[in-house]
Amino acid sequence: MHAVILDAASLGPDIDLSPIRAGVTRLDVHDFTERDEAVARLEGADVAIVNKVVLDAQSLAALPDLKLICVLATGTNNIAMEEAERRGIAVRNVSAYGTASVAQHTLMMMLSLAGRLPRYQRDVADGRWGKSAFFCLMDHTTLQLEGKRLVIVGQGELGTRVGQLAGAFGMDVVFAARPGAEHDTRPTLAELAPTADAISLHCPLTEATHHLVGEALLARLKPEALLVNCARGGVIDEIAALEALRDGRLGGLAVDVLPEEPPRQGHPLIDALGEPLNLIVTPHSAWISPEARQRIVELTAENLAFPLRD
Repeated sequence: MHAVILDAASLGPDIDLSPIRAGVTRLDVHDFTERDEAVARLEGADVAIVNKVVLDAQSLAALPDLKLICVLATGTNNIAMEEAERRGIAVRNVSAYGTASVAQHTLMMMLSLAGRLPRYQRDVADGRWGKSAFFCLMDHTTLQLEGKRLVIVGQGELGTRVGQLAGAFGMDVVFAARPGAEHDTRPTLAELAPTADAISLHCPLTEATHHLVGEALLARLKPEALLVNCARGGVIDEIAALEALRDGRLGGLAVDVLPEEPPRQGHPLIDALGEPLNLIVTPHSAWISPEARQRIVELTAENLAFPLRD
């Protein structure tokens, strides 16, 4: 079996690919592949192993030997799924590889916002602590999480784990109804918003979740509420959330995702990091613990072990 990894650099330089090598007779490894390079690199290969490289219908049509696409992620939106099915090309992804990593990152963000860490770090760096009239600074009111309500959107692997960790801090954890699910009888996020001290998003980006947190929902929140998005960019209206934060209508905002990644043209949230706000932006790094990335390799090796069509 001849396999080709098109974007191995997305796993990082410290990851051991030997489980994948053991499952194939030949493995070609490319750190980066531009979209127009994919067909040439996959010519004659049985298996394409990709993370974010786009394999559209035209590309698949030009690869008659391809039998399997292994995606090094959960999402398969970069693959022409209907064309793959039509041509009998199996598509296998990985899931639940980064649950612990993403949940940890989510709690890190929530705890940092609750402690107003971005603002206090700026104060310390600006020398304000050294000029204090007494031993500490207390200009920014912190939020004790115990007894506070966390509303989570998404009760899958990630949302469930975040809820467990938040419960260890004594938070009242409530799951909102799944957006777009007609028969979900739980309260909607809009209904729960006025009672929320923190909101954590762990849902896919769909028509039902696009700008789920927008102007209308932000207006229903407590002014000290915290908002954390480790789901997908676009689930919140980032511009509206930023304005709410600036206006004192939102207590803290943390995002690990943006609508366009990488943000080569910049983004207003990144620009706002220079302002004295309770704001955190991380570079889609919630999933990147070495354990999670190595688990992707292990799960991909398992995907290679399933029989392929003749």
